[in-house]
Amino acid sequence: MKKNLLPLVSIILMALLLLLSTVPETPFYGINWALFSLIIVGMALLTFFLRFEQQGVSSKVVALTAAMASLAAIARVPFAVIMSLQPTTFLVMISGYVFGPQTGFMVGALGALTSNFFLGQGPWTPWQMFSWGMCGVSGALLGMKSKGYKPVSFALLGFVNGYLFGWVMNLWHWLGFIYPLTWETFLATYAISFPFDTIHAVGNVAFSLVFGKSFYHILSRFKKKMVISFNR
Repeated sequence: MKKNLLPLVSIILMALLLLLSTVPETPFYGINWALFSLIIVGMALLTFFLRFEQQGVSSKVVALTAAMASLAAIARVPFAVIMSLQPTTFLVMISGYVFGPQTGFMVGALGALTSNFFLGQGPWTPWQMFSWGMCGVSGALLGMKSKGYKPVSFALLGFVNGYLFGWVMNLWHWLGFIYPLTWETFLATYAISFPFDTIHAVGNVAFSLVFGKSFYHILSRFKKKMVISFNR
């Protein structure tokens, strides 16, 4: 399968599964939404991992991704006592900002997986892997449009990602633990999490303003050393 067709095929399959879940005559009708959503997120993760594997990345990039994912995981553990304060989000975003969307997503996904070996694995792990992976992708998209480090733009993106991360995790919580699934319970779930999402968003801004510039320069120097150029 061609590399550029893989995401399209995955999106089509996910859309088809969602469509079948609304048709009464299919075995997908009335399916457990918590399990169904987990399958969708798993397919999305698999798509990103296959894309990364098909890129034929060098051993240096693999080592870099592992190092940043480990740092993101370790940084999360001591801050677990302060609910929703997540330095991991900043580290994932700055990884994507400097090294691009593939590395950003992998750092976020692997950081979530690794840190949960300390904080607890469960059905929430794929959702966290996906959410932090997308934080890395968003950082990469900003980096691709920026020349150098833009502290204000980066901090604003961190603020937005704090809420988006919480909203995705709220969706998992609503589908898996709330009954009945109505607009009232949906809004109540998001309203209850608003203070925690705000802590996450404000924390991202603080980490970005304090550590963003120094991390950008360190990672940028490392990126330059990874590129070998030949001058005639």
